[in-house]
Amino acid sequence: MTTETNSCCGSGSCGTDTTVDVQGVGVTAVYKVSGMTCGHCEGAVSQEISALDGVTAVTAVAKTGEVTVTSAAPLDEEAVRAAVDEAGYELAGRA
Repeated sequence: MTTETNSCCGSGSCGTDTTVDVQGVGVTAVYKVSGMTCGHCEGAVSQEISALDGVTAVTAVAKTGEVTVTSAAPLDEEAVRAAVDEAGYELAGRA
């Protein structure tokens, strides 16, 4: 297995946890995403996932590679995978 780092800034030193709070509460799932190294990475992943229907909040943490998603109903994992791919990263699965 090869690991690819898709950092926008190389060193991974430019970020803090990024949270996109769209509205309300619901079902929460935690996903592992590989390649996030900075705040820009967190923002890109959060933005793409928050655009999915039913998503109410997204918290991406580059340091742990975890993305916590709250949605009105359980999300289709393939839809989450497509959103993460669109952001330029790889969904490794659920944490």
